[in-house]
Amino acid sequence: MVLASQSENALPGLVLLLVLAGLAGCASTSRVTGHPGAETKAAPPVSVKPHRPSHEALTAAANMVGTPYRYGGASPRGFDCSGLVYYAYSKAGLQAPRSTKEQYRQIKRIPISQLQPGDLIFFNISGNKVSHVGIYAGGNRFVHAPSSGKFVSYASLRNPYWSKRIVGAGRLPVINRKN
Repeated sequence: MVLASQSENALPGLVLLLVLAGLAGCASTSRVTGHPGAETKAAPPVSVKPHRPSHEALTAAANMVGTPYRYGGASPRGFDCSGLVYYAYSKAGLQAPRSTKEQYRQIKRIPISQLQPGDLIFFNISGNKVSHVGIYAGGNRFVHAPSSGKFVSYASLRNPYWSKRIVGAGRLPVINRKN
């Protein structure tokens, strides 16, 4: 029978077509969106590390990406750099000084090579020894409230503007853990 032999020859092609269609259905595309002024990239795979309270502070700061800069601000209505640190650490149940200089005075200094997510990194951007602070996010990036007219965002320590202005880095002591 001619019909039977044609359908037997078509069966392997049909199976191949169904397998390829099934594999194509497994592929996915994703789009990462962000806030104005924020660097947006897909997140790297999560690795399990020992929990530190400063990780919670980093998460709180990261959740504020896109919030406008506001001189003297320490709330989701707007932040200056030290206000973002103060707010983020408070959300993590930790106490942090309100000013950049006091934050710098209270840290336990560490080499830049030993930065861990949640640590603080300090810069000289205005001629003062310490005039700006950010929270290290890993991967040579930090989250900060940059300046007037801008938004809380991520920046790279590889950027020459920031790398030339690093004053130091460190960890705030866990003074009081609020529950």
